[in-house]
Amino acid sequence: MARKKDSFYFDSFVACAKLSSQAARLLAEIMRSYDPDTIGQRIDEMHAIEQAADEHKHEVLDALVTAFVTPIEREDIAALSDYLDTVVDRIEGVLLRLYFDNIRTIRPDALPLVEKIERSCDEMGTLLAELAQFKRSKTLREHVIAINSIEEEADSLYIEAMRTLHTSCNDPMEVFTWHEVYTFLEYCVDSVEHVADTVSSIVMKNS
Repeated sequence: MARKKDSFYFDSFVACAKLSSQAARLLAEIMRSYDPDTIGQRIDEMHAIEQAADEHKHEVLDALVTAFVTPIEREDIAALSDYLDTVVDRIEGVLLRLYFDNIRTIRPDALPLVEKIERSCDEMGTLLAELAQFKRSKTLREHVIAINSIEEEADSLYIEAMRTLHTSCNDPMEVFTWHEVYTFLEYCVDSVEHVADTVSSIVMKNS
């Protein structure tokens, strides 16, 4: 089998980041104009994005099996591909919880968390677009720091939202379901930070 060009791996990372942003925008659109009776149909849209991300991951892993030389260590390529796939999985996970927990209305303090997901995914796309030329990039480190900052902001929003939920809501079922939703919203931003931290580690090992 012919060797995959180095650009194949980096192009796959960028494509997965774009799918993450697409998934984040879809989730934001659904939650900002929430209609619980159409969630089942919107899940199909989200799942199509998740399936496309899965395909990129499998293509990368298949290429690694036969690759003789890779642009960076194959373990790093596999890990980064897996973390990117997890971002889309987490975003889909939020939508699934809205559906099977039968959430009828969106709590307002969930929306700033969704905005952090959008911002972090877009920043991740810019970061990964720089990865192919990381030895010459003057901005890559700035994008890693920006994602870390967004994650810290999301942590603060998550803590406040959980505090408000547990101190002001008297419905045990609502507390249970929204505890899950808030946690998965926060997981989304965490998963983007895992990508950024992996990129940072790759750069340090190859500099």
